Amino acid sequence: MLFRSLAGRLLGAAVLSATASCTRPASPVVEGDRRQILLWGNGAEPQDLDPQTVTGVPEHHILTALLEGLVSEDPVDLHPVPGVAERWEVSPDGLVYTFHLRAGARWSNGDPVTAQDFVRSYQRMLTPSFAAQYAYMFYYVAGAEDFNQGRLADFSRVGFQAPDARTLQVTLRHPTPFLLSVMNHYSWFPVHLPTIEKFGGRSRGGTNWTRPGNFVGNGPFVLQEWRPGQVITVTRSPTYWDRARVRLQEIRFYAVESSDTEERMFRSGELHVTDTVPLSKIDTYRREQPAALHRDPYLGTYFYRLNITRPPLNDRRVRRALALAIDRESLIRNVLHGGQQPAYSLIPSIPTAGFVAQPWLHGNVAEARQLLAAAGYPGGQGFPAVELLYNTLEDNRILAEAIQQMWRRNLGIEVRLVNQEWKVYLDSERTMNYQIDRAGWIADYIHPQSFAELWVTNGGNNNTGFSNAEYDRVLAAIASMKTNEERNAAYQRLDQILMEEVPVIPLYFYVRSHLVTPEVKGYHPTLLDNHPWKYLYLER
Repeated sequence: MLFRSLAGRLLGAAVLSATASCTRPASPVVEGDRRQILLWGNGAEPQDLDPQTVTGVPEHHILTALLEGLVSEDPVDLHPVPGVAERWEVSPDGLVYTFHLRAGARWSNGDPVTAQDFVRSYQRMLTPSFAAQYAYMFYYVAGAEDFNQGRLADFSRVGFQAPDARTLQVTLRHPTPFLLSVMNHYSWFPVHLPTIEKFGGRSRGGTNWTRPGNFVGNGPFVLQEWRPGQVITVTRSPTYWDRARVRLQEIRFYAVESSDTEERMFRSGELHVTDTVPLSKIDTYRREQPAALHRDPYLGTYFYRLNITRPPLNDRRVRRALALAIDRESLIRNVLHGGQQPAYSLIPSIPTAGFVAQPWLHGNVAEARQLLAAAGYPGGQGFPAVELLYNTLEDNRILAEAIQQMWRRNLGIEVRLVNQEWKVYLDSERTMNYQIDRAGWIADYIHPQSFAELWVTNGGNNNTGFSNAEYDRVLAAIASMKTNEERNAAYQRLDQILMEEVPVIPLYFYVRSHLVTPEVKGYHPTLLDNHPWKYLYLER
């Protein structure tokens, strides 16, 4: 009996072992489909999760899961829809917006979200010593610029008033038809000041209030885990006012700066959505897996910033020579492969709010050589050492190497390439510790103003040293213009000035390339590549 019983157990164990060896475990994507866990390639490690200090797209994706502003976005075309505010009215003159907050709006710790929370958040954002790069996003509000620039000390005189806990009034300097779209930017999201003050972050960023266990938000998800350089996990919030609509139980944002690594993760079932597609793989997916490849219009421009405070880039002739020596059509045809459009203006050529950009950057290689010679560097002779900085990503490197070759061949100059990881790169850009800097700008809202306002003198995201009196004057005048025709003519002039002075070199207008599994539902192509999380779900 003993022997037989032991033999039976051994036989059973052998059968189980053989079964296990023949059955492959479910991939993370398959398991995610079953449990409503979205696996999202987020590109770079985020700089931080303080919405009032960050400036990047990787941060945007996460913050829109953790926080919500007065208005939200429609998942199909991103038009403004109610968020924390269930409704609003606008005065006949377009100057006063009155928002009525939801009774059920709650922070993740259970506190009610109040109008005072918004006012205090905006005061932090505009405090001069806080030095928020996106403070200019509030300059449409009466008194906001004066307070931020230190010309007004009393914040109660800024156009934010909270008559009661559920009513917020915003008074503008001039009618701003696109204000509700501006408010969808994360700089307008409220922050939980008691938590921020607990960790000493009211007047500065970089404190521990943004860490798991500390972060208090009001969005559809809460911060569960942050493994630096690996993954940030958010889970469905039990206190969010619209939680019944939220079908995803969890989102995992993977920090993968290598597009090749990310593509391998997609193929092995580790990601539902990638941040990008390696340039070398786009044609392959187009032929072999077209359903997985998403290439959508994207309201953004890839360009190079120039630090015009440093020689030789303080000479406009040198800057124009660099811009005209680049063959953009060749880059798109032979390097990028993604359907991008060559850029001869800074504002994208996608028609936006009735505006259609014109190609203001005119010239050719012969003119570029003449300009460089006139600047004192004939055939590149005597041209000093110059560095081109880019954030770590294969596509950035490949493009930089191609342009480096064009400058060498067409101008006879050598430019050294330098790469830095995302956080360090952002700091170098902010402090202008660079000469030429790879950059990209995705519109914060669907309007040409989002590109034009960048280059005002001392603008928070200017970071070039560019200052032009006519540019500042025309930009300021737009606020009081009565018709779209007037405003669009002004945007054309602003774009023209940029291409004459060349503090930036536009290279191409983006097309957003992703790999997306068919199980991701509620995902629509949008001009800002925003996909409101509460509308997404997984279904095999």
